[in-house]
Amino acid sequence: MARILVVDDDQGMREFMEIMLIKEGYEVTSAEGPVKAISLCRKAAFDLVITDLRMPKIDGIEFLKTIKDQYPETIVILITAYASGETAVNAMKEGAFDYIEKGGSIEELKKIVHSALLKRGLVEEKKENREVTEETLFCDMIGSTREMQKIYTTIKKVADTPANILILGESGTGKELVARAIHDNSSRAQMPIVVINCGGIPENLLESELFGYMKGSFTGAYADKQGLFEMARGGTIFLDEIGELPPVLQVKLLRVVQEKTFRRVGGAENIKVDVRIISATNQNLEEKVKKGEFREDLYFRLNVIPIRVPPLRERKEDIPLLTKHFIEKYAREFNKEVRTISTYAMELLMNYAFPGNIRELENIIERSVAMESSNIILPENLLLSASNGFADNLHIEIPDKGINLNEEMEKIEKKFIEKALQKAKGSKTRTGELLQVTFDSLRYRIEKLGIE
Repeated sequence: MARILVVDDDQGMREFMEIMLIKEGYEVTSAEGPVKAISLCRKAAFDLVITDLRMPKIDGIEFLKTIKDQYPETIVILITAYASGETAVNAMKEGAFDYIEKGGSIEELKKIVHSALLKRGLVEEKKENREVTEETLFCDMIGSTREMQKIYTTIKKVADTPANILILGESGTGKELVARAIHDNSSRAQMPIVVINCGGIPENLLESELFGYMKGSFTGAYADKQGLFEMARGGTIFLDEIGELPPVLQVKLLRVVQEKTFRRVGGAENIKVDVRIISATNQNLEEKVKKGEFREDLYFRLNVIPIRVPPLRERKEDIPLLTKHFIEKYAREFNKEVRTISTYAMELLMNYAFPGNIRELENIIERSVAMESSNIILPENLLLSASNGFADNLHIEIPDKGINLNEEMEKIEKKFIEKALQKAKGSKTRTGELLQVTFDSLRYRIEKLGIE
């Protein structure tokens, strides 16, 4: 049985933590401060110490240093009413496993404790976590939400049919992964899948790329060349951003879809081709049809089976799974010891809208792993896009002499708290709700920033 020591000068908090952790099956001892805690550590070995950050005589960081110096194998988790970036860095540098906010989610605290003890081999990985992992991985796609499970089921049903498929979704949602999963689960899997971005090739070159050309058909055509449809013979062609296809090529593509034949640029011979067509778009093709920008007959031919890939903001439950996957991927690639993400950094991700979807999340984690010097991703290394909120409307100028970033951020934070207090008519409880912070965290910020 794992032995846990809870250190907090608040008796109510100590008692609450004891009851909660005992119910989880741990052996729990508590102490009202670091002095008593150090004395207890000399008498018995503890696997995990959960300590408050702000305590009389010795603060949590100093206590953390003492514990890690004298008992390096003991895991330490800090509890704080206000988690600043500086606090996080100091805590992680001194060997803290993680830090959590007072008044935060009890389930989150349980998860962190379990994760810490799992690292020491003192508890077993929960069975449901293994089952979720098995269910959430499908052909390089990761997702446990109902929407993603529905997509997996649809792919299995339609992969081996000849029907054309239209994948709908915002940029960065993983439409190409869906296309590849369809191909890989079909009888065409041993043949090529050819990918072309219809919006990434100039219009005057797109036709020759798709259908090839004959020698002498235009300046620079020194020999016959196969197009992508010929290269995909027997396999799959994936037409990404199909909504960008010019009208003249929509006519030619319709012929391929209907008759399975085409002509090279400058050619007179009809070329027969057996190819599965999968298309994708981030646009509303029905609206483009109504405006006369996309052929209705082509739309219906391509949209035999539609698959909608939801944006990441509609499947936020998958963010921790995806984050874990990307951390492991880039830790290996960069040869880093980064193994996880701090509670507050994850909270930032969960509250972020992700306009760039999964592609943006991957970029954020890649950058964070590259920049991180500790073994855990901290909030200050999550470079989230300013376009996610109020920062779009901020007028920012950097003088030649530079600025003190911490001071400027405190000024902005102070303004937000003052505005929220005004809106809440002075109610700190309501202010905390408006700013999505706990009461203790808000109180600490008010005192720190000198707000009347």
